[in-house]
Amino acid sequence: MSGTSLDGLDLAAVEFQHENETWSFSLVMAETIRYPKIWLEKLKNAPFLSDKNLMELHAEYGRFTGEQINRFIEKTGFTPEIVASHGHTIFHQPEKHFTFQLGHGAKIAAITKITTVADFRTGDVALGGQGAPLVPIGDRLLFPEFDYCLNLGGFANISFEKNNQRIAFDICPANIILNHFAAKQGYSFDKNGQLGRTGKVNTELLKNLNNLPFYQQNPPKSLGREWLEKEFIPVLEHSSTSEKDKLRTVYTHIAQQIAAATSGRGKMLFTGGGAFNTFLIELISTFTKTEIVIPSEEIVNYKEALIFAFLGVLRIKNINNCLASVTGASKDSCAGIIFNI
Repeated sequence: MSGTSLDGLDLAAVEFQHENETWSFSLVMAETIRYPKIWLEKLKNAPFLSDKNLMELHAEYGRFTGEQINRFIEKTGFTPEIVASHGHTIFHQPEKHFTFQLGHGAKIAAITKITTVADFRTGDVALGGQGAPLVPIGDRLLFPEFDYCLNLGGFANISFEKNNQRIAFDICPANIILNHFAAKQGYSFDKNGQLGRTGKVNTELLKNLNNLPFYQQNPPKSLGREWLEKEFIPVLEHSSTSEKDKLRTVYTHIAQQIAAATSGRGKMLFTGGGAFNTFLIELISTFTKTEIVIPSEEIVNYKEALIFAFLGVLRIKNINNCLASVTGASKDSCAGIIFNI
């Protein structure tokens, strides 16, 4: 798994059990491979490449992923039956009927010599869906004890049961925009929200962010880098307030949008890198009525990776792993392309 915040390549070795119609899992080992500078630049610049160069990078990133998987297997001694790879999202415009995740599954299968499941999103988009989020089937089957499952990654997304259906959607930008401001001050991220604490909320800017059309849309809905650059960042750039106050305002915006998505009471599982941002968690807790549960560090960091492993298992078993109630597709589907080489 590689997320929009560019933290690195997440690798998770997971064992799954299915007994009495109930799924369970064991996270055996997990690791994040931090991207070297050259790969950070390649991934950041990928959306601007020519068609030919993008296809070359698609294969190159597949090779990189396969090589990292081989090193991980050698290091852990874990022998996987399958590899499930999300890849790294370069384009996500379901309203135009396309999405693209870098990292060719055939190349991963060729390098690892292991059956590989990849390209999880395009099938749902072809069925008229958002192609996202895909994690909710894992939330439902692997974490049923929680009323809400919130992931604070590049974007904040949530899933929950409503009227016997799984509902899920992207809420707002999270780490991707916080990292944007941290980078301006020479940091890769805002550790514990220390930078965010120093500013003041600009009420006019907060109102303008909260009034963006996306927030008035009903689910299913999803966000991508393109929306951030076209809709969100210009609102910040048009504000004359200081960079410190912009960042502080964004923090409150994130907390308010998450609270708006969780109107009921209950237990909410927090995962993703943002779960370690103490200032952000404090703000969210002041706006929401739900009980915030932060699990073990491994689950916080690797929940998405382990669920994509689960999606791969469901795909191999030909069990639907993509929910129309979540994505808005014409029907549930079994997403992912299987590469046997």
